[in-house]
Amino acid sequence: MEHNGRMQGGTRRKTSITLSERALAAIDRLAGKGGNRSAVIEEAVLAFWTAHQKAKRDARDLRILDENAERLNGEAEDVLSYQVDV
Repeated sequence: MEHNGRMQGGTRRKTSITLSERALAAIDRLAGKGGNRSAVIEEAVLAFWTAHQKAKRDARDLRILDENAERLNGEAEDVLSYQVDV
Protein backbone atom coordinates (compact mmCIF):
# COMPACT_ATOMS: atom_id res chain seq x y z
CA MET A 1 0.00 0.00 0.00
CA GLU A 2 2.87 2.34 0.71
CA HIS A 3 6.02 3.02 -1.22
CA ASN A 4 8.67 5.35 0.16
CA GLY A 5 6.19 6.68 2.71
CA ARG A 6 3.59 7.61 0.06
CA MET A 7 0.36 5.76 -0.55
CA GLN A 8 0.05 4.16 -3.97
CA GLY A 9 -3.06 3.41 -5.97
CA GLY A 10 -4.28 6.45 -7.82
CA THR A 11 -6.15 9.63 -7.10
CA ARG A 12 -7.16 10.41 -3.54
CA ARG A 13 -10.32 12.20 -2.47
CA LYS A 14 -10.76 13.77 0.90
CA THR A 15 -13.82 12.63 2.85
CA SER A 16 -15.18 12.77 6.35
CA ILE A 17 -16.32 9.78 8.38
CA THR A 18 -17.57 9.34 11.92
CA LEU A 19 -15.95 6.60 14.00
CA SER A 20 -16.30 5.41 17.55
CA GLU A 21 -13.49 6.18 19.99
CA ARG A 22 -12.74 2.45 20.06
CA ALA A 23 -12.34 2.24 16.28
CA LEU A 24 -10.21 5.37 16.19
CA ALA A 25 -7.97 4.03 18.97
CA ALA A 26 -7.51 0.78 17.03
CA ILE A 27 -6.63 2.71 13.88
CA ASP A 28 -4.10 4.78 15.79
CA ARG A 29 -2.52 1.64 17.27
CA LEU A 30 -2.24 0.11 13.80
CA ALA A 31 -0.85 3.30 12.28
CA GLY A 32 1.75 3.74 15.00
CA LYS A 33 3.26 6.99 16.19
CA GLY A 34 3.06 9.55 13.41
CA GLY A 35 1.28 6.99 11.26
CA ASN A 36 -1.17 7.51 8.47
CA ARG A 37 -4.77 6.85 9.51
CA SER A 38 -5.95 7.07 5.92
CA ALA A 39 -3.53 4.33 4.87
CA VAL A 40 -4.76 2.05 7.67
CA ILE A 41 -8.41 2.64 6.79
CA GLU A 42 -7.79 2.18 3.06
CA GLU A 43 -5.90 -1.06 3.62
CA ALA A 44 -8.66 -2.36 5.91
CA VAL A 45 -11.42 -1.47 3.45
CA LEU A 46 -9.58 -3.08 0.53
CA ALA A 47 -8.92 -6.23 2.59
CA PHE A 48 -12.59 -6.36 3.57
CA TRP A 49 -13.64 -5.85 -0.06
CA THR A 50 -11.30 -8.61 -1.24
CA ALA A 51 -12.67 -11.02 1.40
CA HIS A 52 -16.24 -10.05 0.51
CA GLN A 53 -15.64 -10.70 -3.20
CA LYS A 54 -14.02 -14.06 -2.40
CA ALA A 55 -16.99 -15.06 -0.23
CA LYS A 56 -19.35 -14.18 -3.09
CA ARG A 57 -17.30 -16.28 -5.53
CA ASP A 58 -17.14 -19.18 -3.07
CA ALA A 59 -20.92 -19.04 -2.55
CA ARG A 60 -21.49 -19.00 -6.31
CA ASP A 61 -19.12 -21.95 -6.79
CA LEU A 62 -20.83 -23.91 -4.01
CA ARG A 63 -24.23 -23.22 -5.57
CA ILE A 64 -22.95 -24.51 -8.94
CA LEU A 65 -21.51 -27.64 -7.31
CA ASP A 66 -24.74 -28.26 -5.41
CA GLU A 67 -26.79 -27.85 -8.58
CA ASN A 68 -24.61 -30.42 -10.35
CA ALA A 69 -23.82 -32.75 -7.44
CA GLU A 70 -26.00 -35.64 -8.57
CA ARG A 71 -24.55 -35.70 -12.07
CA LEU A 72 -20.97 -35.28 -10.83
CA ASN A 73 -21.37 -38.00 -8.20
CA GLY A 74 -22.78 -40.31 -10.86
CA GLU A 75 -19.78 -39.67 -13.10
CA ALA A 76 -17.41 -40.31 -10.19
CA GLU A 77 -19.15 -43.59 -9.37
CA ASP A 78 -18.92 -44.62 -13.03
CA VAL A 79 -15.17 -43.90 -13.13
CA LEU A 80 -14.58 -45.74 -9.85
CA SER A 81 -16.40 -48.81 -11.18
CA TYR A 82 -13.58 -49.27 -13.72
CA GLN A 83 -10.89 -49.48 -11.05
CA VAL A 84 -9.29 -52.85 -10.48
CA ASP A 85 -8.16 -54.12 -7.06
CA VAL A 86 -4.39 -54.38 -6.89
